[in-house]
Amino acid sequence: MFVFIVALMTISLVGIIVVQLYWINNALESKEAQFKNDVQKSLGSISERINEKEAFSLEKKYEGILENKILADEAQIKNFLFQEIDTTAKQKFSYGGTILEESFKMPVDFLDNDTIIIKRVTGKNDFFQSRLIKGSDDLFSSVDEKRFSLTKRLKSIERNQFSEIFRNINSTRPIHKRVSNRELNETIKDELEKRNITLDFKYGVYSKDGFATKLKSGYYTINKKESYKYPLFFNITGIPDYELYVTFPSKKEHILSGISDILLLSLFFILIITFAFSSSLYQLIRQKKISEIKTDFINNMTHEFKTPIATINLALDSIKNPKIINDKDKILYYAQMIRDENKRMHTQVENVLRISRLEKNQIDISKETIDVHDLIEDGITRIDLLIADKNGSLETHFEAIISELPCNQFHLTNVIVNILENALKYSEGAPKINVYTESTNKFFIFKIKDEGIGMSKAVQKLVFNKFYREQKGNIHDVKGHGLGLAYVKEIVEKHHGTVLVESEKGTGSIFTVSLPLI
Repeated sequence: MFVFIVALMTISLVGIIVVQLYWINNALESKEAQFKNDVQKSLGSISERINEKEAFSLEKKYEGILENKILADEAQIKNFLFQEIDTTAKQKFSYGGTILEESFKMPVDFLDNDTIIIKRVTGKNDFFQSRLIKGSDDLFSSVDEKRFSLTKRLKSIERNQFSEIFRNINSTRPIHKRVSNRELNETIKDELEKRNITLDFKYGVYSKDGFATKLKSGYYTINKKESYKYPLFFNITGIPDYELYVTFPSKKEHILSGISDILLLSLFFILIITFAFSSSLYQLIRQKKISEIKTDFINNMTHEFKTPIATINLALDSIKNPKIINDKDKILYYAQMIRDENKRMHTQVENVLRISRLEKNQIDISKETIDVHDLIEDGITRIDLLIADKNGSLETHFEAIISELPCNQFHLTNVIVNILENALKYSEGAPKINVYTESTNKFFIFKIKDEGIGMSKAVQKLVFNKFYREQKGNIHDVKGHGLGLAYVKEIVEKHHGTVLVESEKGTGSIFTVSLPLI
């Protein structure tokens, strides 16, 4: 059930995050599509404005021609020649045209003896461009001093016929002479601002063959993936001669800023959901672990109390025996046994209560300056008999120059005793223990090394946890509740110090305690 609940919560969380990311992605794509649409509309308006402005300027330039046209006769051929000279580039443009206009009557059956007059206009165009060769001035010798002349007065030429002439003339001119960089830049900026696009942009105009022109912003290089393009000028066949490319360096930031509120809100809720899920999962695992630890602790405590209670019962039964009740020595012996077992149970209970009080900060850790070497000697004295009972040995190596520091004598002595007892319990055969001290500028360090059974890396990470006892090898045969090292860690941290363990299976362990001198 626990695994099922965790799996269900994980699937739900992943699903919620995927849906949120899907909607965020959709919002981004929608914003990008809207931005692209606005830019394309702006580019269309830019192209239209530039073309209209060029047509208007040409119309103004050649308005004298348009004013001289008169009504044409029916069915006549109109021949005309248009010439323009560019003295700067030493070029002459000649445009020749023949237009045939025919009017004829066509009877109509569905009307009463009426006819329809139909006009048909057909024509042929020729365009010439000539350039002066160095050393020759004959090209312009026969040309009138006026900029243009007509070989025959045009009688019926509409504006759209002249626009074709002018487009042919302009198509031969470089694009930077048709529109300036400044004019193009201002037009782009103006049209973009109309659609609330105020981003910095870069632009470049390229010919239909892909060659760059002089119309560009700085050192613009085309990037087809990031650029937006639109035709700028068209020839008479409707094919674009040039294309305008516009790039926005900060486009992504602009699109993201458009949905920043929704994006941040979505991310905020995703983080809340993730945090809530992680916390819930952590609490589930923690509660499960605590439940297992408590069960192990109760079983262990029951086992620890079972032996002294049984011993006390046996001693009491023995005292009641008529043969022993009058034997003073036997009574004292059993009384001492009861006292020792009672003291043992009291010690176990005190250890549990001590850890509880430490967690609740109910233990007063008052400090005074004490020589830690003296505390270590006192701790060794307490376990001398136990070492001797196992035919073990303990050696000290006091090399610390400074050993006086502020600490709590009672609790720090218990720390030393607990580590030493731990070394005794987890040593096979005769224990060999070494105690080392050293000092640095800021810390007093003491190490307790044993040659016992050691522990694995995984156990080293858990050995300071409450109630933890390794259940492998021979360790489960050792009595205790898994509280000793948890107590050691709590007391050392109350002294603003650290405790570490280094160990390898089969080679022993080294417990290192560092305490600040100040």
